[in-house]
Amino acid sequence: MYHHYYLQRPDIGIPHVKIGIISKKQWKVADFYKRKLDSNIGNCIIILTEPTTPLIFHAQPGGTFSFMGCFMYQYPKQILTIEQQVQSYIDAGMIITSRSDVENVLNSVGFYRLRGYCFHLYDNVAKKYVPGTRFEDVLKLYYFDRELSGLIFSMISKIEVSLRVRLVESLLIHREPLVLQDSSIFKDKKLYWQNMSTIASEIARSNDVFIKHNFNNHDGEVPVWAIVEVLSFGTLSKIIKNLKTGTGSSYSVLAANYQYKSKKGNLVNPSKKMFTSWIQGVSILRNMCAHNSRIYNRTIHTTPEILDVDKITPMPAHNGLYQILLAMKYLRSSDEEWKEFVDEFDKLIQKNNSVINIASMNLPTDWKLHLSV
Repeated sequence: MYHHYYLQRPDIGIPHVKIGIISKKQWKVADFYKRKLDSNIGNCIIILTEPTTPLIFHAQPGGTFSFMGCFMYQYPKQILTIEQQVQSYIDAGMIITSRSDVENVLNSVGFYRLRGYCFHLYDNVAKKYVPGTRFEDVLKLYYFDRELSGLIFSMISKIEVSLRVRLVESLLIHREPLVLQDSSIFKDKKLYWQNMSTIASEIARSNDVFIKHNFNNHDGEVPVWAIVEVLSFGTLSKIIKNLKTGTGSSYSVLAANYQYKSKKGNLVNPSKKMFTSWIQGVSILRNMCAHNSRIYNRTIHTTPEILDVDKITPMPAHNGLYQILLAMKYLRSSDEEWKEFVDEFDKLIQKNNSVINIASMNLPTDWKLHLSV
């Protein structure tokens, strides 16, 4: 944890100036400020801020400190009532046909959540919405995003299930139900034990009947096919990332399910770095969908590696949906399910093309060509 340090010197016209950051491990406030304060300068106030409760110290010449108390940060923005929120839309130039309808929406969806769908419609210089902006269009964007999230989450669920099955199959080439206890199939032993600790925690948290069955009937030993069912997507990625590679390895068996055509036209396995970047990207998008986070007009800070055939010039302005959709394509559970997803995705875009912007979704104009199989 890091704490921000401020110097307050009203006597020389410095009311509140940030002068440094020190980690909690360096908990030597007096030593730090003994070097910062001139012995000829009068008393001043040191404010040591934590995430919730800032602490105030009184500093004297020579580095003497005394604790003065704490204070709460005063957030500058006012709390608005529903009626005031609606009025703020109107004052900023948004077209509203029914105040009562908007109030009902804000009561169920929330003013702050809807703001994410207004960013591209708001002129920060003029402090006004783009002329012609209607609340109905903002709401339509929100409903579009909700449908998009549900569609993506459904496809990722299929990808996740198939990945679990294929991972178990690749691990069982060693003919051992307790194969995860064999550190020899993993590359980094320290990482192996870190992952085993995470696995143990996730097993212990599980209330699934098959986990309880193994606890009660098999001396607490859980076979790999049961373990993989309860692990998070992120933990699965860590296991895969640490598998040894090479002919006949579990990784080579797993990766063979996700082969792609090289520039020479032959099928090749993805590298482990590439493969795990796909899983990581899909995992991030999955969690966004699961937690009802906004996807439209959103920068998603992950960079799955994409195949050369899908690289476009220029690349989209920010990393996000395009790259992760491609990662989903590479990890698809089956061609049939993926084709169905792309068709539904296209229908959703066509249905809402009056309010959405393809560029705001980080998609190139020929996105369908790249997503097709």
